Amino acid sequence: MSDSTRPEGIQLHTRSRELELSYKDGQNYRLSCEFLRVLSPSAEVKGHGPGQEVLQTGKLNVAITAIRPVGNYALQLVFDDGHDSGLYSWDYLHQLCTEHDQLWQAYLDKLSAAGANRDPDVQVVQLKL
Repeated sequence: MSDSTRPEGIQLHTRSRELELSYKDGQNYRLSCEFLRVLSPSAEVKGHGPGQEVLQTGKLNVAITAIRPVGNYALQLVFDDGHDSGLYSWDYLHQLCTEHDQLWQAYLDKLSAAGANRDPDVQVVQLKL
């Protein structure tokens, strides 16, 4: 863990469902709860090896209900859908901040390719005519 990847400020914005991270270099980032949930570092999402990832769908309205520090190196985020098994290291959180746009687009591309949706109330049906 690099000291530069440890945030000096962490704030949960419950209304907008965003986690704000502030760093010593003056950078501030806001990550949506949905983004954090679908990119959880947990085995449930990442799998136990390459190719075992599980695409997370229907997480548009997910919220964080608790944030628990884990030692001096990570956070455990608890989501209102019951997910709480991912440990977000400072390095991983910083990566999510700095690579947000690329990671989000890759996720959206995977959803589209799978015919899946972010909204839990919408089911995508593909018809071949």
